[in-house]
Amino acid sequence: MVSRVIPVDPFDLVIFGGTGDLARRKILPGLFRRFLAGQMPGESRIIGAARSDMDDAAFRAMVHEAIKEFGGRESADEAHLRAFLNRLHYVSIDAKGDGGWAQLSGLMVEDRIRAFYFSVAPSLFGDLAERLHTFEIANKASRIVVEKPFGRDLETARALNATLAAHFDENQIYRIDHYLGKETVQNLMAVRFGNVLFEPLWNNHYVDHIQITVAETVGVGGRGAYYDKSGAMRDMVQNHLMQLLCLIAMEPPSQFNADSVRDEKLKVIRALQPMENHHIVRGQYDRGKDGQGYRNDVENDRSFTESFIAMKCHIANWRWAGVPFYLRTGKKMKARSSEIAVVFRDLGHSIFEGDEARHRNILSIRLQPNEGMDLQVTIKEPGPGGMRLVDVPLDMTFADALGPDAADVPDAYERLIMDVIRGNQTLFMRGDEVEAAWAWTDPIIKGWESRNDVPKLYEPGSAGPDDSLMLLHRDGRRWRDIKG
Repeated sequence: MVSRVIPVDPFDLVIFGGTGDLARRKILPGLFRRFLAGQMPGESRIIGAARSDMDDAAFRAMVHEAIKEFGGRESADEAHLRAFLNRLHYVSIDAKGDGGWAQLSGLMVEDRIRAFYFSVAPSLFGDLAERLHTFEIANKASRIVVEKPFGRDLETARALNATLAAHFDENQIYRIDHYLGKETVQNLMAVRFGNVLFEPLWNNHYVDHIQITVAETVGVGGRGAYYDKSGAMRDMVQNHLMQLLCLIAMEPPSQFNADSVRDEKLKVIRALQPMENHHIVRGQYDRGKDGQGYRNDVENDRSFTESFIAMKCHIANWRWAGVPFYLRTGKKMKARSSEIAVVFRDLGHSIFEGDEARHRNILSIRLQPNEGMDLQVTIKEPGPGGMRLVDVPLDMTFADALGPDAADVPDAYERLIMDVIRGNQTLFMRGDEVEAAWAWTDPIIKGWESRNDVPKLYEPGSAGPDDSLMLLHRDGRRWRDIKG
């Protein structure tokens, strides 16, 4: 199978924070892969903008090193790498002053798509937006990309949206969540809405419960200062897990376009029932064999910030009434795994007796690693000796199903940046979505703070606190095993 490459018009992409970690690890290597795929017309350019004092040559040298380190097997193509680097320019910019803006303005070309990636702290969004207009760099056709966090509560999210709206229309703002760019996440929509097999079963008559797990083996690492002020709820649940929940639970949109999809996602968030305290488990990883625990990593001996969350949610609508959604995310867990599992109900009546009757169909969507999905079905175990039933997966691991083409599937950032250039907002969050998510999340966080809630300690390399197991055990269910 040969993947189709959709051409784009010539563009100028300005990366504010172009020397930062995200640009080096994801954005620039991803753009190089799109260049190799033929998605950067000859006139297109990438312009790095940051505080660092360097020229084009120094910036290109930095990007060369970044692509060699993070670009994968494609980085060995020196001839194409040199051609890509020739598309790069650099401007030293003062985000809060006037330095460099006239130079950036002089680089812009009329009648070309202009996109501006704000790979900087949210506190600089307003300054950048204001100067893009003051120096007449942005126009009505320009697009801006903003990274999370989109505020830290409803009040700050509203303020951030208002700041951006003062200079850009909503159809120019691309709030990026890289989870939505993952191939498997988009295949979730294809499976639901493109197959008569699943959509009729996608409701409380046939689904027993749904589990969403995003587990990481790493701790907070060098993000300690940021993470200790955010925690798993703000860092993961309010955005990444919320978006996955929306895609699983939303009604079929009338059309596959940006506003139709986002309208349905917004309905899901607004239908989420307020959380009850006994339906939430907070955890914090304890000291491991290296003697380092969460509080050591963030250098705060009194921290009550959670590195783990497990919760049981309900959606108050006709489709999902009575179906629990179990969400779980944490750091320093037993394996790196992101999975959505749709667990279907038991048969109304089984003709088999004893242990042979207890089997369930489960649709598992694996986001990482080993992207793909499988459907657990029940069959007879081969061989004589009676009717012995076993569960086996109908497996579609992308690497196996697509063969060599699986390696050419764009990663999340590649896909999303190209969607920005095309002007396609389907996989980006809208301002009202962000605010609705915070409106649901804020009371949970304020409840913890008012009670001085202390997270449960859990052992690094485990599946989280024991209390999270009880969250499902009380309902006669259990978490799926976390597998890498």
